[in-house]
Amino acid sequence: MLKVDVAGLELSPPLVLASGILGVTAKIMARVSEHLGAITTKSVGARRREGYPNPVVCPLPYGLLNAMGLPNPGIDYFEEVIREFKKLSKKPIIVSVIGSDSPEYVSSRAEEAGADAIELNVSCPHAGGLLELGMDIEQVRRIVRDLKSILSIPLFVKLSPNIQDIGKLAETCEKAGADGITAINTVRAVKIDLLSKKPLFKSIYCGLSGAAIHPIAVRCVYEIYEKVSIPIIGVGGVVNWESAVELILAGASAVGIGTALTQDIAIAKEIASGILEYMRSEGFKSVSEMIGLAHKR
Repeated sequence: MLKVDVAGLELSPPLVLASGILGVTAKIMARVSEHLGAITTKSVGARRREGYPNPVVCPLPYGLLNAMGLPNPGIDYFEEVIREFKKLSKKPIIVSVIGSDSPEYVSSRAEEAGADAIELNVSCPHAGGLLELGMDIEQVRRIVRDLKSILSIPLFVKLSPNIQDIGKLAETCEKAGADGITAINTVRAVKIDLLSKKPLFKSIYCGLSGAAIHPIAVRCVYEIYEKVSIPIIGVGGVVNWESAVELILAGASAVGIGTALTQDIAIAKEIASGILEYMRSEGFKSVSEMIGLAHKR
């Protein structure tokens, strides 16, 4: 009942590890994959990237702020991580690729190493030009088109909630050849330190994730579903089965879990069980029967 097909990837349950959370080493990803349908890695670039200096994380009662700056070991190292994961787990691995750092080169290397899909990150709210990249529809169109010309695996594009018309951008991605949309990335935010009376993070801007952004994620998925026919992976503030089901009803074919897994990776199993119980109580025989149901008048 919980199996779904998302752009050719078979996911059971319809839950995905969101990019940026625990997607760094093969062993950690393999462990988390036991409770999920697929894994998305941390965003990877062509070269090693150190990221921003501490502090980079700030817990809040309603979520989490982070300004990591997309630290990653680069594709030369990460190729081996992909290969090792494929030996440890049979679940699909979606490799997140930084959209402004040689995405064609990195994506082709990731595919050769065994990636099952690519997620193009054009939406980081605190990593300099990446936010502007996601704002430029023509630039996103070009990158998606060029990537599709060299890939034989599915391509998802991860969009930002910080743009004015996310539905239009998603539609542009579909026309350029994208196989799916991931929505959303973190919400752009600022945290002021009361003692220094200055922004807490060196980057000034940071990303808000967790329960606080869930209604925004639902709104974005709802708008995107109205504009595209390709599948959507809904991400943002999923902390229980209710929030997961809400995203599915809004139009998501699968649901990404991020911040909640930093507290307890077993929460994914609880969410899957809750979705199944909801389906049984409401008379649904498959997840596909639920997708986008909120749009039917």
